[in-house]
Amino acid sequence: MGNVIWLVLLFAVAVVTALAFGRNDGLVSIFWSGWRADLSLNLFLIALVLLCALLMVGAKAVLSLVSLPRRAALWRAERRELAAQAALREAQAEYHSARYGRAFKAARQALELAEEGRDDREFKVLAHLLAAGSLHRLQDGARRDAQLQQLDRLLKRKGGTRRADDGARLVAAEWALDDGQVDRAIELLSALPPGAARRIQALRLRLRAARLARQPAEALHMARLLANHQAFSPDVARGLMRSLTGEAMEQVHDLDQLQRLWRQFDAADRRDAQVAAKAAARAARLGAPAVGREWLLPLWERLDAHDVDDRERLSLALIEAVAGVGPEWVPRLEAAARAHPNEPAVLAAVGAAFAERQLWGKARPLLERAADAPPLPAAVRRRVWLRLAAMAQAEGDEVRARQCERAAAHIDG
Repeated sequence: MGNVIWLVLLFAVAVVTALAFGRNDGLVSIFWSGWRADLSLNLFLIALVLLCALLMVGAKAVLSLVSLPRRAALWRAERRELAAQAALREAQAEYHSARYGRAFKAARQALELAEEGRDDREFKVLAHLLAAGSLHRLQDGARRDAQLQQLDRLLKRKGGTRRADDGARLVAAEWALDDGQVDRAIELLSALPPGAARRIQALRLRLRAARLARQPAEALHMARLLANHQAFSPDVARGLMRSLTGEAMEQVHDLDQLQRLWRQFDAADRRDAQVAAKAAARAARLGAPAVGREWLLPLWERLDAHDVDDRERLSLALIEAVAGVGPEWVPRLEAAARAHPNEPAVLAAVGAAFAERQLWGKARPLLERAADAPPLPAAVRRRVWLRLAAMAQAEGDEVRARQCERAAAHIDG
């Protein structure tokens, strides 16, 4: 089809040319210093076209000759640029192939070629990152730090593309954490712009830095942000939250700090049986069992909604915080004992609370059943036997009291 179109256009040009110049009755006279030359119009036009073409070819030849040094310099710069890009690609390929020595050499070659060419800031940042990363994998800390110093000076320069700067700081912070340089990692992460600081990798590094710096409250905040970004599976997020809340509570040294920390927890954390149990036990150890029971009360009111493990944690926490338990707990405790008669931890907690209320008739059978239950921790069973001994002494039964004390002493662990 294309050939047909060109053939039609050729015929059209032939027809127009024949109509315009077919008669050839035009004449062009040229006068020069007394001389006269007569040319037909067709010949004059053809000569004029050929002269223009010749002048254009000559002008291009002169321009090419004059611009030859500049074009040669551009060609050499392009060759260096291509060589530098090839060296950078080679360094990246070798790095991901775990040939770190070759990767470092290729990155150094890319940097040397880049120094001879144009000042491409982003290219140099990437090359320094590959060189430093290779040395980090080779555990050559001295030379890696030298590369990082050069990279740091490069990052402080103004101008140029800055797309790789955030990545450079993130990688440097990760290496600092690998070396245990927590302050250096925090400094690098703090230098990130707000947008980059909210990225998942930045939050992961901040979480790791906070844990290494023993700042569980900050680590808990980072973990919560990561969970909101769905960076963890639900089970992993729940386990991490529990671990961090436990670490945070172990670091408090008075009740006011513990209460402030409890208020900082999310509602979901406060509804978690494991978190609430740890908080209540910690409050009891700080001399405030009433505060611990206050935190346990909402979970005990829906005890059936929890699984066996969570009910055991809540029961053991109540045993820790049973001192001074009030009468409002009695109906809930009776309901729990009826609903879970085969769970030793629940029976131990209910029996301990009844004993604290001096309801010894209700407490004794529950405590006796719990005291002989091997699944209970040894410390809890020992406490149950000692509670039974105290009840026997209060009733004047010295024989029974000594038996309970001997049973408590024989428990290992």
